[in-house]
Amino acid sequence: MGKYILKRIDDGLVKEANKVIYIEWNDNSTFKSKHDEPAIGRSLMLDSNNFNYTWLTTPIVEILEEKDKYIKFRTENSTYELNSL
Repeated sequence: MGKYILKRIDDGLVKEANKVIYIEWNDNSTFKSKHDEPAIGRSLMLDSNNFNYTWLTTPIVEILEEKDKYIKFRTENSTYELNSL
């Protein structure tokens, strides 16, 4: 079992990962920088290792709830919950 569990609320899809980073994009949709914290406009990337990844969300448009080891957010396409163990 991974350290993170990502659940897509819309259809119940669940992904597990050992690592999560947040990707910031340039205006032309190319990579700009990576971060440890979520923010509007960043995409969540699971299991990042030199840009090999198991899941990449579209950019976050709204953070709905955030507390210790939990975040619920809406992207351009879906709503997700991320729990860290």
